[in-house]
Amino acid sequence: MKNTNLLHNPTAGDNDFSETELVKLIEAEGFKCDYSSVKEEGWDDFKTETDFLIIAGGDGTVRRVAKALMERKRLDKQYPIALLPHGTANNIATALQITGEAKEIAKTWHNEHLQPFDIGKIYGLGEDRFFLEGFGYGVFPRLMKVMSKMEDEIGDTVEQKLKTALAVLYDIVLNYEAKECRIVADGVEHSGRYLMVEVMNIRSIGPNLFLAPDADPGDGELEIVMIPETQREKFEAFVLSQINGEDEKYSFNTIKAKSVELSWEGKDLHIDDERIKLEEPVGVTIELQPKMLNFIITNASLR
Repeated sequence: MKNTNLLHNPTAGDNDFSETELVKLIEAEGFKCDYSSVKEEGWDDFKTETDFLIIAGGDGTVRRVAKALMERKRLDKQYPIALLPHGTANNIATALQITGEAKEIAKTWHNEHLQPFDIGKIYGLGEDRFFLEGFGYGVFPRLMKVMSKMEDEIGDTVEQKLKTALAVLYDIVLNYEAKECRIVADGVEHSGRYLMVEVMNIRSIGPNLFLAPDADPGDGELEIVMIPETQREKFEAFVLSQINGEDEKYSFNTIKAKSVELSWEGKDLHIDDERIKLEEPVGVTIELQPKMLNFIITNASLR
């Protein structure tokens, strides 16, 4: 019997599972399950006998656990991660093709097929920073800023929250002033005036915006998505198609790189789901750190 440690965010998403329900579901599959709420002290005191960690939460919870794991010494035991996604967007689980009912997901853990997961290490912001999903400038941090002031208006369900975010993004794209960005990817310059520049590790960010549909979080490369002023109407159409639930495919200027230098004339940026306000524009360097995490996925995922 394998020992698991369930790391639960009880406030994530639609709160569709209680502690008791989650533990019962996991133990019904033949796993021993220790429970920890990530809202309580000591949740990251992982036991040596634990075989793998289970995260029940959204992208923010995955990032929080990843940070705790990366702060451990390399000689300490490293734990594979299984996901039971029930956040709002669940971009990381979607990138790993982990979808469906929790009971069906838990059945796949017996195979323990591991998917390596890269991270982006960020230099130039005064402290160690990293991202799992993406780092960027432009309309997306502006969206985060506006949404933070609309807590009472974004709806109660996951679907309502995502739809509201897309509607707000559409309004922002209509009026956002493009800004100059210097981009040097693996030594090649791609500078210009952009509405958005996103350095992505996975296919989507925010309200399930699939900006880099070919991104693979374990391929040893980052995807830099650049949307210039000249593609404003195309980006508007893309967001509108998302609002209307259409399956139309869009592609934007995208390059692959292991190392990226960026400087943006604005003061707002984001790292995953965190918006950062700078005192003044600064240059940053992003270096890919390969295979820093391992997620348990089905044999069919990412293959």
